[in-house]
Amino acid sequence: MLAADPTLRCVVCYARISFDGRVKDAHGVEDQHRDMTSDAGKLNWLVVYRYTDNDKSASKENVVRDDFEQLINDLGAGTTPEGYPIHGVMAANDDRLYRRPSDWERYLKAFTKHEGRVYHDSNGAQDLYAEGFEIKGLVGVAMSLSETRKKQRRSRNSHRSRAIRGQSVSAWRPFGWEDDKVTLRAKEADAIRKAVDDILAGASISEITRQWKEAEFVTSRGNAFQYQTVKQLLMNARLCGYREIKGELVRDGDDQPIVGEWESIITPKKWYALTAKVRERGQGTGMPRGGLVHKYLLTGILRCGHVLEDGTVCNNKMIGIKANDWLKYQHAYMCKKTVDGGCNKTYKRGDKTDKHIERLVIAKLKAEAEAAASEVPEWGKTEDLERAVQSRKALEKRWQDGEVDDEMFFRNLPAFEGRIKELRADQAQHMAKAAAAEAAREDIVASWKSKTLAQRRELIKKAVHAITALPGGKGNKDFDVELLKPVWKSSS
Repeated sequence: MLAADPTLRCVVCYARISFDGRVKDAHGVEDQHRDMTSDAGKLNWLVVYRYTDNDKSASKENVVRDDFEQLINDLGAGTTPEGYPIHGVMAANDDRLYRRPSDWERYLKAFTKHEGRVYHDSNGAQDLYAEGFEIKGLVGVAMSLSETRKKQRRSRNSHRSRAIRGQSVSAWRPFGWEDDKVTLRAKEADAIRKAVDDILAGASISEITRQWKEAEFVTSRGNAFQYQTVKQLLMNARLCGYREIKGELVRDGDDQPIVGEWESIITPKKWYALTAKVRERGQGTGMPRGGLVHKYLLTGILRCGHVLEDGTVCNNKMIGIKANDWLKYQHAYMCKKTVDGGCNKTYKRGDKTDKHIERLVIAKLKAEAEAAASEVPEWGKTEDLERAVQSRKALEKRWQDGEVDDEMFFRNLPAFEGRIKELRADQAQHMAKAAAAEAAREDIVASWKSKTLAQRRELIKKAVHAITALPGGKGNKDFDVELLKPVWKSSS
């Protein structure tokens, strides 16, 4: 084709869009490519390759645009991946290609590495080899970057203003609410309430994630739930009606949390208890701890009480095993073999061991629930928090009125803010305790039956340090509960 028509130019097209919308059908970049192909035909140019970065920002440093990087490499090499020559580049606009000075410089260097190339965008054909064009391009990039930052600043200010008014600012329908983002979607809201109660009762987020997948719940974007998605959803203050920005509750002039216009799913007290529980388990890492799932109730909780020849106790964690087919029970517990660090001397029938320990733990939980039946006293530091907030406001007003200089203001401000943060953390901890006390008054026996294996294990581990299992001796003997010795934890 080039031999037949020396004026023909082989060009490549680059299309990009920052946000592909909710449908995610790439219609934006497709429209760009269609328009560029039409313009190429009018100019007697042949499109030999199309580079596309869909749903990717050009102004954010942490975003990698794979096809843009490929374009830079191919411009330097002079050919497309298939070997076609690159005589020019087309883009819908220059800000589709670059929005940062570093990208502009890289692009211009790669483009001008070979002579005689053409460039076309919404402003028509442009000569990138012209004297001073590099400076002109940098000025354009700077203006574009400045406008982007203005838009981001306006967006942040608008976001915060709507948050202070208690308005929903979600771009997507939050899971648990209808499309209006205000009214609850009953089935999803019920799933969230159950998940919160289950976690407070000992379930893991991994377990909730698995349950939601089995129930075929999906996110508002239509994706399957993952551990981190579920964790973020449950930690969101929206569940109890509060507004937050970047993990911080939005507060009014009286330092009270802003209550949103949407219906809440759980109470603030329960949300505080939930967030405290999740942070306690994950130590703030936000990551699931391991992937081990036990099949039997007391695996790792039972410890071997066999006395060794040197007079010491084995004390090895016992494991759950599947019982032989001819036995009346399905599983058992045994000390590990000597090669695995155990003594292999203690064996317990599984079903009766589980039943006995469950009965003891339920009795302990009932006693603790009765002890917790009295209301947790009111938080006694409300006035301290109010005084700290007012003191900070007074300091800010004096600074704004010019009564104190900048040095004095910023020297004293951290002390006030530190005290307020300390008191709020104490208040949140108190609310978590109050919620736990309320949960303790439920019907222990009925709730135990509805709990999963992981939840029951969690409750048992909260009740005991360990359970020592003494060997029953040689021969086939009756099951003896006296050979199971729980080491109880203090209820304080």
